[in-house]
Amino acid sequence: MNKGMLTVGIILLALISLLLINVLSNYETGGELDYYLLKETTTAAMEDAIDYKFYRENSLYRIDKEKFVESFLRRFADNVDNTRTYDIKFYDINEVPPKVSVKIDSLTVLSFQNSAANISTQIDSIVESNYIGDPYTEYGLKDYNNILGKPNES
Repeated sequence: MNKGMLTVGIILLALISLLLINVLSNYETGGELDYYLLKETTTAAMEDAIDYKFYRENSLYRIDKEKFVESFLRRFADNVDNTRTYDIKFYDINEVPPKVSVKIDSLTVLSFQNSAANISTQIDSIVESNYIGDPYTEYGLKDYNNILGKPNES
């Protein structure tokens, strides 16, 4: 009887430890997946929301707030995991210069009584672009370097 109870105890301990490992790995990978989903969705939505007419007129990047939120929610809804509940919060959306702060809270499947495992992910993003120089200024710099006898840096 003693060896039988010991065997049942070992099997029960093994099952509990496997369940605990599964829950912890789900929590850790869920946070990583949420981060990359948030990062890629924010970047793509900001690119969709750039106002190119304003850029042509003023040489400054500007995003449309409503277009950003619409694009973000559409893209995020297409890529989320159906086993989680998400709460999306937009903290700061600047049109000029383009900057957004987004936070998502995701509740995992596992819940204990009235509390659930909550994963919070926040990102601040700005529009980055390659430097596009003025051709007249660059031409003038080349001429200036030729006068000084410096080699061209083109």
